Parts: sequence; C-alpha cells; structure tokens
Amino acid sequence: MANVSTAAGTRSRGMTREEKKVIFASSLGTVFEWYDFYLYGSLAAFIGANFFTQYPEATRNIFTLLAFAAGFLVRPFGALVFGRIGDLVGRKYTFLVTILIMGMSTFLVGLLPGAATIGIAAPIILIVLRMLQGLALGGEYGGAATYVAEHAPDDRRGYYTSWIQTTATLGLFLSLIIILVIQAMMSKEAFAAWGWRIPFLLSFVLLGISVWIRLSLNESPTFQRMKDEGKGSKAPLSEAFGQWKNARIALLALLGLTAGQAVVWYSGQFYALFFLANVLKVDAQSVNIMIAISLALGTSFFVVFGWLSDKIGRKPIIMAGLALAIVTYFPLFKALTWAANPALASAQQNVRATITAAPGDCNFQFKLTGTEKFTSSCDIATDFLAKSSVPYDIVATAAPGTVATVKIGDETVESYDAVAAGADAAAKNAALAKGINIALQDGGYPLVRDPAKVVDAKLDALVAANPKLALDAAAIRAGEKATVPVEQAIKDKLITAEEAAGATEVTVYTVPGAGAFKMVADPAAVNWPMVIAILFVLVIYVTMVYGPIAAILVEMFPTRIRYTGMSLPYHIGNGWFGGLLPATVFAMSAAKGDIYYGLWYPIVVAAMSLVIGMIFVKDTLGTDLHAKD
Repeated sequence: MANVSTAAGTRSRGMTREEKKVIFASSLGTVFEWYDFYLYGSLAAFIGANFFTQYPEATRNIFTLLAFAAGFLVRPFGALVFGRIGDLVGRKYTFLVTILIMGMSTFLVGLLPGAATIGIAAPIILIVLRMLQGLALGGEYGGAATYVAEHAPDDRRGYYTSWIQTTATLGLFLSLIIILVIQAMMSKEAFAAWGWRIPFLLSFVLLGISVWIRLSLNESPTFQRMKDEGKGSKAPLSEAFGQWKNARIALLALLGLTAGQAVVWYSGQFYALFFLANVLKVDAQSVNIMIAISLALGTSFFVVFGWLSDKIGRKPIIMAGLALAIVTYFPLFKALTWAANPALASAQQNVRATITAAPGDCNFQFKLTGTEKFTSSCDIATDFLAKSSVPYDIVATAAPGTVATVKIGDETVESYDAVAAGADAAAKNAALAKGINIALQDGGYPLVRDPAKVVDAKLDALVAANPKLALDAAAIRAGEKATVPVEQAIKDKLITAEEAAGATEVTVYTVPGAGAFKMVADPAAVNWPMVIAILFVLVIYVTMVYGPIAAILVEMFPTRIRYTGMSLPYHIGNGWFGGLLPATVFAMSAAKGDIYYGLWYPIVVAAMSLVIGMIFVKDTLGTDLHAKD
C-alpha cells in the first residue's frame, strides 16, 4: 500500500509533525497560486499597455473580455476537470499538477514579448496563459482544502482547514508587498517599461519551493483507505451532480454558503480597494498600503474563527458574518468616504447634478471589462458623472431626439451623441468634460488641474479658452520654455505632423493649473487610522464567512466525490457571484446616480445565503469523514 499520512477520524490531540507539514505545504502552495492570480489584476494597466493598446477599440475590448473570462469564469471548469481527477487518482498528485500549471503560466507572462514585438500573437498567448491560470486555480483550492481536511481530527478540522483560508488574503498581501517594494526601487517609467515583469518572474522561485515541499507529501489517509477498500467513484461528475441527493448538497452549498461568502469576501478586499482608488480618488500607492495594513491586522482571524468553529459550529459564524455585512455595509462605506476624502463627502451632500434626457436615452451600463463604450448622450453624461463620483438624478422629460443636458448649480452643460457627432466626438467630449469639471470645482468638489504643456502656436488659444485662469500669454512666453524636437512633440500629442509644417523643433511652455482636471483626495486630509479601522472591520467580516467555509464544504460531501463536489459550488460562488461584483456594483450605482447604491448587490446576495443557509443548511460540526465514504 502507498505511504499514507496520519488518518482522520480521531479526537482531540496535538498536531503531529506530519500534519504541520501537510498544512504548511498545502497553504504555501495555495498562497503562491493566489499570488500569481492577483498579479494580473494588480498590474492590469501595465499588461494592457504592453499587450492590448496597440489594437483598435473593438479588438482591444474582445481581448480584455477574454482575459477577464479566463481569470474568473473559467475557474468552475477547472474545478470540474481537476476535481474529477482528484477523486479518481488522488488529492496529492492532482494539486501538484495544478501548481505546476499555475506557476509556469505566471512565469511565462513575465517573459512574453509585447504586441509591439510579436504582434497579435502576444495577446493571444497571454489569454491562453491566463486561461490556464484560471483552470489551475479552479482545481487547487478544492484539492488543498480536501487534503488538509482528510488529515485533520474530527474535532479540529475547522482549525486545520482555516490555515488554507488565509492563503487567498496572504496571496493578495504578498503580491501588494512585492509590487510596492519593486516600485520603490525604480522610477515609474522603468516600472512601466519592464519592472512590472519582475513579480511574474519571481514566481519561478516560489514555484520551485512549493513543488519541492509537495513532492515529499503522502496521499490523504481517508482517500487511500477508500481506494484500498474499492469504494472510489468511477464517475465523480455524474455521481456528484447527476444524482439529486448529491446535486442538492452542491446547490445548497452554492446558494446557502459560497455565494454569500463570495460577495462579502470580494466586498471586504477587492471592492474596498476599488472604492478607495476609483470612487474616493485616493492615490493608488496609499490604497495598497492601507489594504496591506488591514490584511496584516486581520488575517490571523481566519484561524481564530476556524478554531472557534470547532467549538460552536461552522454555520453560526458564517451566518453571523453575513448578517453583520448586511446590516453595516451602508454605514461603513459612507464612513469610509468621510475618512478618506472628506472634501468629496461634503460636496456630495451639498451639490447634486441633474441630467435631463429624452425617454429611452439612458441605459443600464454593465461594464464587464471596464472598456465598453456607450454612445447615447445620456449614457455619456452618466458615465462621466459616475466616474467622477458625483451624485445625480435623471429626469426623462426632454423631447425625443434631443441631447441630454447636465445641470450643476447654475451651470448647464450639453452632452452629445457619439454616433451623430462622428469626427467631432473628441472635441465635444472635451467641451463636456471641461464644462462639468468647472461647475463641479465651483461647487466645492476636490478637483485640481495638472500643468498643461502647449506649443507656442497654440498658447494664445489656450489663454482664450481659460478666462477664469487669467493667464498672460506675454508673461508665459517670457518665462521658462523648452525646445523640443518635432518628433517628440508629435509623440506627446502636442502637435500634429500637419501643424508642424516641416519644422524640426518647436517651443513648448508648461502652464501650471491649465491642464486636465482630476478629482483627488487631499493626502493631508485622509484620516489614515479611521480608514484602516474601517478596512479592518470589513476584513473581519471576510474572516468570519471564509474562515470556516472549507471545513463545512468538505464535511458536506462523501469522500468518493468530495474534491469534485465541493470545488464546483465554491468556484461558481467566488468566480461568478464574486468575480462579477465590481462590474455589477458600478452599473447599479451609475443607473441610480449614487455611489453607494451598488452595495445592494452584495447585501441582497448575502441575504439570500443567510435565509437559505439558516433554513436548509445543516451544521457539520463533528462529522466523521470516514463515515461519509
């Protein structure tokens, strides 16, 4: 018989050396896999600049959508593929394969030439690698959780498996730390050019360590015992989902547990990051530091709640986490706004925009990838205001065929229809943005303007277009200036080749406060302790719903189909309900003109799981896995 580790099914005792090794090896490998997975999201802007931006918008959108789908929507298929193999062949060898696939895919992203070098092959290869990552992650979590659970004593399974639950957060934490360290070691330009590849290349070292440790492990004792007794499943997929008694368990696991757990998990970690950076306009580096601190403070609570679930049950802790999220999300995110950007919070209270549009001109803006474009005048206006974090009301009283208007205070700005505007769309968009931004700035919104770089031939037009700035063209010309080669000026979009008219050099002035508007959070006004405290509370909710989830999932399914049975509902919940959360929340907020309205999505899903979980899901504390062959 193959070497087998300490068997499950026993009662209270200390953790053996072999069990510590099992937990460490499984957790380390899973941390590494989550690290790989998060790198793509954290470095998406740099990846897009190297692989997608050279192509027309339609092509770029297709590639971005495929990359997104590969990362999240493919995960359940990985659960099916590797779950089946894990229930047929064994836990150890299956999640050894998944880590090899994930590690090599990530390492190759770091080596992959950009589109400028190998053309369209670059994004295609990237999507293939991303798809392999999604498939591998779909098989990794179920294997690691099942493997650890089948080594654990019955009355300490929550504690043992909770170490696996720390891995997603630790993977995110590790990716943030490595990115921050590398960014601190080089200029922004160097990082954008090639430094972003370093975190991907470092994954090869982590892969080697993880594989070396996992090779020394033995097969799960529960699985080996079942296999020796000839009780293994010959068709795990059909047995897990084709028989109602097992399919019902999977359905309850999804709707009563993992869907709610997923939206709380994504809200507390990913959406909180998105909300701070994209809605509240806190600078990206500060956001990463805030999230990293909150994760460092809260991660140990995965283990605390896993341990507690061995005392009072898995279900009470998960349901309590869902209930707390439902009740407190609105006040917590509103408090986060006041702590991170009080000027924005105050302006939102005092100034709302009103969009007057024709009936049917406004649509629900579900942005799956973030690159989709909407062309109606109402959609263009709402998209701009939503991205600027401005609350607004929509009044559909305009005559059919007329363009929407935006009223802010005493100012009214006309939007435009992108299709009707044709070649003038860019100019109309610039006029819309300028008009709205000036009105918002007058209304107290925390807007600043970057310096403007302008060639001498366009300086007088800049002065005339900005009367409120009281610019003096003569004074600017008498001040500092730079002589720039025409090729560089064309590359920087300061002038066109036609406008250059054969010149070899142009004079460029830098005019402070005359460039593009941007909404900001004043660094001096950010209440760091309060922001971190709120993020910490959100992370605690994450640990409550996620810490005991592995234990209850593995205990719901029999050994013969456990890997398959638990993996699919977990990855549908986290890959689909959770993965679609940012796009859904933004679309709902844009439709309502309220930055908090989208929170109804995680609240409703969490409420669904709370009701179904309380009524139909039974607690599994004390389950003997040997008795569930």
